[in-house]
Amino acid sequence: MAAPRRDTRGIVDAAELFARVDFRRREPAEPLRPYLEHYWLIDWELTQPYASHVVPHPSVNIVFQRFEGQEPFAEVSGIGLELFTQKLEGRGRVCGIQFRPGGFRPFAPGHPVSDWTGRRVRFDDSPALYPGTDPAAILAPDGEEARVAALDTFLLSLAPRPDPQADLAMALVDRIRSDRTIRRVADFAHAEGMSVRLLQRLFAAYVGVGPKWVILRYRIHEALEHAQSEEKVDWATLATTLGYADQAHLIRDFTTTVGVPPTTYAQGLH
Repeated sequence: MAAPRRDTRGIVDAAELFARVDFRRREPAEPLRPYLEHYWLIDWELTQPYASHVVPHPSVNIVFQRFEGQEPFAEVSGIGLELFTQKLEGRGRVCGIQFRPGGFRPFAPGHPVSDWTGRRVRFDDSPALYPGTDPAAILAPDGEEARVAALDTFLLSLAPRPDPQADLAMALVDRIRSDRTIRRVADFAHAEGMSVRLLQRLFAAYVGVGPKWVILRYRIHEALEHAQSEEKVDWATLATTLGYADQAHLIRDFTTTVGVPPTTYAQGLH
């Protein structure tokens, strides 16, 4: 795995978020890199409340969190199907683990990943979920290196076993993410020598959502990235580039996911 990615795909108004919080991505220990995108660390000290918004990736996260006035806690955050909003105020800290799409199953082999989709399950609400984990041990150290080491220790203690199906799922999602020509599930399945049903079953068990959902979500991420980085976006051309039948379909998907039409969103940024 390469170094943690630097793009802001999925973060709504990333510049505003980065102006208010201290956000970093860190690389995990080498044995964990096949399964993880990165660790993500956030610290904040705010005089006024702020709401962050994220269009979720097709990734499961484990998140250790400390909010002012609350006890530290940890949760498994399955793939979010809708815009994720988190209110931040006062002082707080988050240490998150973002798994590669398909990479979480070896750390929770007893359930298909679709069982977690749309859910946020706290460790203390599910005693069988990573028993004995102390969120404070990960969140308390002042030094960032110590927190990264604590995340490594937590994951390595779970001793994930090699799983060829997880490897296959991760490879297939990587192809969808990087290849804009992948637009139809049937064509993609045929190109990979699989039936559509087999591909859908693999994605349900190891990714948590279907391949069509993944294709559409990465399109919206790219549209967000264009809106945030370009002064003026040619939405009709971008729709064609992303594989939409026309601009109206892109506008519909963007509005449904983000909550406002793409032109309104871009005007608010620039």
